[in-house]
Amino acid sequence: TDLRPLAILSEVVPAGGLARGMRVFQVQGVRGFQLAASRPRALGFPASRLFVHCDRFPEEFSIIVTLRVLSVPAKRNEYVFTLMAEESPSVLVGLRYGPDKLHFLFWSQERAGGWQTRVTFPNVSLSDNQWHTLVLAVSGQSFSLTVDCSVPKDVVVETPFPASLSVKRASFYLGNRRRRKGVFTGLLRQLVLLPGADATPRICTAMNFKVATLSVPTVLQDLPVKPASNEVLKYPYETDTKVTLGSRPPCTKQEKAQFWFNASRRGLYLCNGSTWISMLEVKQKLDYVEEYQNLVTNSETMGVEVFTIPKVGLFAATANRYTPPGSAIYKWTDGKFVPYQNIPTYQAQSWKYFTIGKKIFLAVANFEQNDRGQEFSVIYKWSRRKEKFITYQRITTHSARDWEAFVIEGEAFLAVVNHREGNNHNIDSVIYRWNPRTGLFETNQTIPTSGAYDWEFFTIGPYSFLAVANTFNGTSTKIYSHIYIWLSGSFQLFQSILTFGAADWEVFRIGDRVFLAVANSHSYDSGMPAPSNFYAINSSIYELNITAQMFVKFQDLLTYSALDWEFFSVGADSFLVVANSFDGFTFSVNSIIYRWQGYEGFVAAHHLPTVGCRDWEAFHTAEGSYLLYSSAREPLSKVLKLKTT
Repeated sequence: TDLRPLAILSEVVPAGGLARGMRVFQVQGVRGFQLAASRPRALGFPASRLFVHCDRFPEEFSIIVTLRVLSVPAKRNEYVFTLMAEESPSVLVGLRYGPDKLHFLFWSQERAGGWQTRVTFPNVSLSDNQWHTLVLAVSGQSFSLTVDCSVPKDVVVETPFPASLSVKRASFYLGNRRRRKGVFTGLLRQLVLLPGADATPRICTAMNFKVATLSVPTVLQDLPVKPASNEVLKYPYETDTKVTLGSRPPCTKQEKAQFWFNASRRGLYLCNGSTWISMLEVKQKLDYVEEYQNLVTNSETMGVEVFTIPKVGLFAATANRYTPPGSAIYKWTDGKFVPYQNIPTYQAQSWKYFTIGKKIFLAVANFEQNDRGQEFSVIYKWSRRKEKFITYQRITTHSARDWEAFVIEGEAFLAVVNHREGNNHNIDSVIYRWNPRTGLFETNQTIPTSGAYDWEFFTIGPYSFLAVANTFNGTSTKIYSHIYIWLSGSFQLFQSILTFGAADWEVFRIGDRVFLAVANSHSYDSGMPAPSNFYAINSSIYELNITAQMFVKFQDLLTYSALDWEFFSVGADSFLVVANSFDGFTFSVNSIIYRWQGYEGFVAAHHLPTVGCRDWEAFHTAEGSYLLYSSAREPLSKVLKLKTT
């Protein structure tokens, strides 16, 4: 036999179609055959189609199977395949499984009258409705089973696999032994015989071991999820369709071919394995903004974080100035935010929600010392039992302004912005790395910053970036803010941009274009004449220039002590809202929503009366889309509803 893969499954499938008794199903983004029990002989073919030059089964070989097994009743076995002589009911070679066991069968013709040997691999759990790839390597008396590229299970039996097993006038049968009893009820994706070799090294190189591929029929191979134009799928298939409601779920290979219905946008989306593709959507247009809820807060609010805890609900955490009573967490209940939990904080500046695996965290940036003269910022962990956030880890910080959480190469990080230590604004901000062994964040890198206000993490292709908004170096707000790139295990300087009291970076994408907006708060330099207005100053939007490999200025917008940018979308339209906080005379100043107008850039569309606006958050519920702004001048924040047409 040629030492090439012999695709048993592909032999059953006629070119350009399906054999009778076979249906294609897609589950978890992976396709497989479901076999009918009514016509077992239809799922067979002569062994001579595989063994063209020799009518002997190989003495050493591997069998590779990718399957998805349904739960198997006790005392029942199902056959993956058999090789049977036409004139005999005996199984020459076969593979079957039962509850927590896998059996390999073979016929020894050397013995008088023949004898069937069964090699059993115990504790093989396949009935979990998941895809699995098995590699069975056979050599003499040695039998080795590898499941999903884990540690092999080795069995040595007294009877070796025959050195000369005739396959003359024998046929392969898929999922049966020529009878209806014991027919395979799961899904079969791959069945390959590899003569003369252990296939494990060839199989165990894929990222997803459970669906590792050596030879898969064309009809089961990945095809575009959405056909081009009005093209009809060449190979129609069925799928266990699942429609998810609520906020945007993840779209990975696991969710491939699943649907998501976005009630707020009245849109139906299909996951293609990486992004959600719009299948049906009512294109909404932002008409106007209306006041929806006055949110009374514990005190003035420096920042707000809106987040969703799966299966619990939507929350907003306000970073409030005074203790007592500290800061508050509100839960969205019956279409409004209502008080849920109070947490002691010390001139809190911001909150950051993040997850690590199944753990849920909320970190607060404290600006001042606590009652004992200690200066800590605190990470809180969600207790599923108490349904509250409880103290998890305290980290020493210096007038902390902001936290940023991110993941690089599978590792979790948390970066704090240290604003000043005493009167010294030129200090280090710190990046912490999660230690999964201790379950704590540990110092990983320090970066010099100047009166910094904000971190912004983002990725472009395979590259990770971290931008810092430097605000004041002790004498001037006209200083450089920096963008760092992750290289060789640490952040290194990528680009410096001149800013004026930078308080926030906001990264966003429109189509394939990547933008970075800075909120400039004021212009002050102790060595220069005072301007007519410190606070009426341009904030700038930069766009990534791929050719130059740097961000270049795209647009200036006049702002008034801008402290935050928030990007959001309504239908197909993109918007930026700025937090204007002070115009040099009053804190009652309009914050502005800018609409993306393509060649014109961002154009002012809506002027929103705000008082000392510090932060904006956009969020969506089943009832619609909203904006929440926090006021740093009064204990009242507002929820605004976006009215669409």
